Amino acid sequence: MLNLTIVPVKGKRMLRQFIQFPLDLYKDCDKWVPAFEDDEYKSLGPENPSLSFCDRELYLAFRGEEVVGRVAAIINHNANKKWGEEVVRFGWIDFVEDFEVAKALVDTVADWGKARGATKIKGPLGFTDMDREGLLVEGFENESPFTVIYNYPYYGEFLERMGFTKDADWTQRFIEFSDKLPSMFQYADLVEKRYGVHIYRASTLRKMARRGREMFHVLNSAFAGLYEYSQLSKEQIDGYVKQYVPVLNKDMVAFVVNDKDELVAFTVTMPHISAGVRKAKGRIFPFGWMHILPELNPRKNHMAEGLLIGVLPEYQTKGAALLMFKYLHENFIKLGIKRMLLNPQLEENHKVQTLFGDYDPKPYQRRRSYVKAITL
Repeated sequence: MLNLTIVPVKGKRMLRQFIQFPLDLYKDCDKWVPAFEDDEYKSLGPENPSLSFCDRELYLAFRGEEVVGRVAAIINHNANKKWGEEVVRFGWIDFVEDFEVAKALVDTVADWGKARGATKIKGPLGFTDMDREGLLVEGFENESPFTVIYNYPYYGEFLERMGFTKDADWTQRFIEFSDKLPSMFQYADLVEKRYGVHIYRASTLRKMARRGREMFHVLNSAFAGLYEYSQLSKEQIDGYVKQYVPVLNKDMVAFVVNDKDELVAFTVTMPHISAGVRKAKGRIFPFGWMHILPELNPRKNHMAEGLLIGVLPEYQTKGAALLMFKYLHENFIKLGIKRMLLNPQLEENHKVQTLFGDYDPKPYQRRRSYVKAITL
């Protein structure tokens, strides 16, 4: 390992290097889109509420004075307890095209986890499902949504060379909207009458925030049995509501409530802003907003992203999704949106995989979580 060192991140300067590294690595890649810089500082800094149930260490790889890689080592104790396993996660992993660098980073995470009782290493995963997760393995030719991981093809090649195997896949697809509503929506009135559910229209930011909190509670119920999921805490939910709800477009968010005014289903979409975020280099201030703001206008940006969807288990066969899709499709016609990238969906989650069948979804990208046993 000539001149190669792996160093724990200490202090603001090294954290800045950690966050800056992928911008340098992908500066010539027009498919990669950075995360928002402020979000990265919140996720990786000491104020992240996930640290109440997660341990973490950040590492940088150096060749001499040059940064050549980064990785986060994470143990989510809640998830490990729920799933009955001792796992250390690797996330925020990036490296130059050098197998020695990649292996040194992954070995460092494995050793860190092993010292804390881990018997498996998995990733890329974050602290929770709200973080970027899954290594891109198909669809490198497509521009990545800003909410997910994009990486060079050699990442997966190097991990498999180290002995990692597939643990789970997420597929990402796109659907197209015509100016004519699909025939399935003729049953919307019947769903409302039979099951006592209807679309809730939030008229103010305060009402949106109220439903936003309920939304994450629905998410906790809907996602409870899904891969490596752990419940979001009250502190996390409060943070997400404060961070994201104020920037949502009410015409691109659908809430379904029952006759007791309880939220039973939701879906969150927004304009596809990847091009603007890339031009802004993930920085909103001082001038990044000038690149992002035009992309937020759905009347000029005819592509949307589906960020989240959740339906309470007891309503998953009662047509709640039908009401949401009808509401959004009607709004998308008014806004001029023609296409939407769906959020990454677990390959094994057959309910969500078939949910959009009437729109005939087309493949876009595929991401993978890898796993490997840690030698004791």
